Amino acid sequence: MADTTATPDTALPPVVARKQRWYHSVGGSMVEVFKRDRFARAGFIIYGVMIIIAIFAPLIAPHDPLQVMEIDGIWQTNKTPSREYILGTTNVGRDIFSQLIYGTRPALYVGFSAAFFTVVIGTAVGLTAGYFGGWTDSVLMRITDVAFGIPFTPFVIVLVAFLSPSIWNIVLAMALLFWRDTARVIRSQVLTVRQRSFVQAAKLTGASDFRTIMLYIAPNILALSLLYGTLAIGWAILTEASVSFLGFGDPNVVSWGYMLQDAYISQALARGAYYWFLPPGICIMLAVMAGFFISRGFEEVLFPRLRGR
Repeated sequence: MADTTATPDTALPPVVARKQRWYHSVGGSMVEVFKRDRFARAGFIIYGVMIIIAIFAPLIAPHDPLQVMEIDGIWQTNKTPSREYILGTTNVGRDIFSQLIYGTRPALYVGFSAAFFTVVIGTAVGLTAGYFGGWTDSVLMRITDVAFGIPFTPFVIVLVAFLSPSIWNIVLAMALLFWRDTARVIRSQVLTVRQRSFVQAAKLTGASDFRTIMLYIAPNILALSLLYGTLAIGWAILTEASVSFLGFGDPNVVSWGYMLQDAYISQALARGAYYWFLPPGICIMLAVMAGFFISRGFEEVLFPRLRGR
């Protein structure tokens, strides 16, 4: 594993030293990943393009995604791609291209929210369990074991169906379970880091547990947390698409999974309307691939022996 050891720096003011440690652990890792791995660069570019599309969706999309296109009172249903409708229209006359553009927003909402909770909750649980050990470790790891025992997709479906279909209820379901892998891996890493000389030196100088964790242990495991966070983005987008395809998504929000469900119900595949079901499928695939590509880059930074294999 790459040596990202953070050592006490008495030459710098505490605040500056803390900022430098966090910068090198987070920003430095991401910059190194971007420089080293061309697949990771592709992943960053894909997410960058998606973010731009999501922000400027009202300017890019020619129509409201739920607006029914009509001319002289006649619904423009099942139109094939044309100059006016780039990807055609649905069976009720909605512009498919506009739906595809607006579908980027819920995908990123869910993806980045899941990544946030994966990193924050998983890292907090792993740090606490690994550093303190004892009964704290036992309780937190038993909770993690329970979380591992819950099947993820059925849990999301049941919770969303119980609370009512909503993007934020899907995010809540992910927040309750997505952290478990991160917590287990971070804990094992903390068990190693806490035995290193610079951590022991910090304790001997009277540093509090919170200060020791935040200044000397956390910066050494944050890159690993980010690895799991990037993986969570793709899997969260895929999960939201699956839940929406099954009919448990928010009916008032157009997502890529919603588009696939709409196309499936309308028998678009049987009619050969590839322009309807293929674009959202490709977008979902790209989102998942981007997360995998970035995580692959993090793996090569964290584990240099993987390079060239």
